[in-house]
Amino acid sequence: MSLRSAHSQRDEILHETARIICEESLLDYKMAKQKAAQRLGFGGRASLPDNASVQAAVIAYQKLYGGDEYRQHLQALRQVAVQAMRLMADFSPRLVGGAVNGAITVAHRVQLHVFPEQPEALDIFLQNRNIPYEQDERRYRYADGSEREIPLVRFEAGDVGVDVAAFAQGDERRAPLSPTDGLVMKRLTLAEAEALARQNPSENFWRER
Repeated sequence: MSLRSAHSQRDEILHETARIICEESLLDYKMAKQKAAQRLGFGGRASLPDNASVQAAVIAYQKLYGGDEYRQHLQALRQVAVQAMRLMADFSPRLVGGAVNGAITVAHRVQLHVFPEQPEALDIFLQNRNIPYEQDERRYRYADGSEREIPLVRFEAGDVGVDVAAFAQGDERRAPLSPTDGLVMKRLTLAEAEALARQNPSENFWRER
């Protein structure tokens, strides 16, 4: 296959991947790329786009076709994020993920990182406020190649889901890698999240921060 053909194939898969993610609310980029290649008839040896390109394509697709539903959901994610961060202010919360960059579908939830003195402190905090939640874990990768399982709690805030990963104190300065673009995660403070929530989602949310 020529270089030009490979680029053309990758572009076709990229656009189909973004469509699948947005229209079918598929969160797994790898699965979406494989499904796109299969639907386009390129087979298992197709030249697949990288995750950073997919993320940018998802934002572009939603900007063009997402309409009010997309903008309202993005705004709801950001507003709920601010409310949750204010509630958990003692744990130095940080906002990460799709609510930051705008690469979301209706399946996306708010993603927060917190830094309690003890992991169980977050559970006690939620129990004392009668907030129903579920416990889980999430694996994070770091730039040095290491991986860690981090305790996670999930709860619902109206129609918006919230996932809160409880890192150790001091890990504020050691962000893991994003599973989408492979770069160090952008972590927003409460003040930065409040500023983001005040923006009009149809304007400059896709601008590189």
